Amino acid sequence: MAELTKLPRLSRRGFIKLAWNALLGGTAMGLGGAFYVTKVEPGWVQTTTQVLTLPRLQPAFNGYRLVQISDLHLETWMDAERLLDLVERVNQLEADLVVITGDFVTAIFENTVADLLASLSKLEARDGVVAVLGNHDHWTNANTIRSVLAASGIVELPNQVHTLRRGSAELHLAGVDDYMEDLARLPEVLAQLPPQGAAILLVHEPDFADISAASGRFDLQLSGHSHGGQVVIPFYGPPILPEFAKKYALGLYQVGAMQLYVNRGVGMIFPAVRFNCRPEISVITLQSGQAA
Repeated sequence: MAELTKLPRLSRRGFIKLAWNALLGGTAMGLGGAFYVTKVEPGWVQTTTQVLTLPRLQPAFNGYRLVQISDLHLETWMDAERLLDLVERVNQLEADLVVITGDFVTAIFENTVADLLASLSKLEARDGVVAVLGNHDHWTNANTIRSVLAASGIVELPNQVHTLRRGSAELHLAGVDDYMEDLARLPEVLAQLPPQGAAILLVHEPDFADISAASGRFDLQLSGHSHGGQVVIPFYGPPILPEFAKKYALGLYQVGAMQLYVNRGVGMIFPAVRFNCRPEISVITLQSGQAA
């Protein structure tokens, strides 16, 4: 029988030293983790890319590039400097169209309107910027946000349709007002949509996709609201998600014949942390499902 190796006896002083080193190591790891989730990842913006084929997209719009941002939440973690930097990042992508899917603010303070206007008015895209409001915009002051969007040259789509044209070809951008606030009026939007051409729906809350897909008229829905959960546990997913974003939390989904993309947002709500869920700028290139 092999002789067991005897472990050296640990003196009281040695035990205290070992325990102290373990405590220091654990504290350092905790502080490092706290620094990462509050200071590093929230500002580590990721530009993601998707190439999506839309069956009804006419060849004249083949290769059309959308850049989507969502959930700015100015006045939580996002400040004027960070927002201006975000706008510069978006402009560098040289989009055909920029879309913003709601929650511009979390609260409105003395400088909020001026800061929002100073940044949003600098957004650049060949066909401009379109947007819908989110629940936080309505919880603060929807009329104020709408005035900022109008002054910034941004086209808001509150249950409305905005059509882009390339010759006789058409691409329809539709939007519904906030679903959580019971302001979405999909029948009104459908009544405005021409029968031909691809249609993209902007709606803040992603779980609206079950309703919009059932209409059979939309090729793609773009949403935000979830922030991706802000914290994503490996092999589990987001432990906490807001109402109306529990089914479709982040990324690309196929909902019936319609595609859905849920942007993780660039801002945060309390607690202002991100882990394994970087803020996102989405670049979506559209491909035609029709022969040229």
